[in-house]
Amino acid sequence: MSDLQIKAKAREEVGKGLVKLRAADQIPGNFYGAKSKPVSLSVEYLPFKKVFQEAGENTVIDLDVDGKKKKVLVKEVQYHPTTSNFIHIDFFEVDVTKKITAAIPLEFTGESKAVKDEGGVLVKSIDELEVECLPADLPKNITVDISSLDTFEDVIKVGDLDISAAVSVSLDKKNVIATVTPPRSEEELDELDEEVKGDVEDVEGVKKEEPVEGEEGAEEGEGDKLAEEKPAEEAKGADDKDKK
Repeated sequence: MSDLQIKAKAREEVGKGLVKLRAADQIPGNFYGAKSKPVSLSVEYLPFKKVFQEAGENTVIDLDVDGKKKKVLVKEVQYHPTTSNFIHIDFFEVDVTKKITAAIPLEFTGESKAVKDEGGVLVKSIDELEVECLPADLPKNITVDISSLDTFEDVIKVGDLDISAAVSVSLDKKNVIATVTPPRSEEELDELDEEVKGDVEDVEGVKKEEPVEGEEGAEEGEGDKLAEEKPAEEAKGADDKDKK
């Protein structure tokens, strides 16, 4: 069980009051659980940042709300869209005697020979695993050592991961986590280049829309009609001049 702790205090501030709260280096948040009454609270910014960096969202911490301690997980953290500062936190109370499910992120470490020496491309098929265990057994992350990928035929499967026996994984052990694909050959690159050129030419060579059948003849007919009307108007003008 983790010995991480953080202090909080109940708050009454809402709406615009939260702006002043944040300006005072406090983070507004909520506490809730299946058997507890929800509480609006606030925590100090720097102490929470320090604890969260170590605990993440998958480590049980002791939350002290005005002297009352609860076992909780950081359920959700909201960030400011431009500064990325914490702006809101949800704490979820857990029953340490009952199993819970959680999505645990995979942390890829090591160096693949197939990537380094052969120019291959690492392909990550999965970036997190759903697990079930007691809250105290939740891992912060699961390590995937890619140094075992020496060739393009090597694969890392769920069953290859070093996971505690106290933690059960929902995915089948045969599911592939990571592989390395060979680099593209010169021929493949040339073919890809030709496909791109062809697509560009198709876009640049879009034909102008052809006139609908009958429209062209109609336009010519209108032109002829105007040509016929013009001499008639000129002749009429000449007769009027002679009369004067």
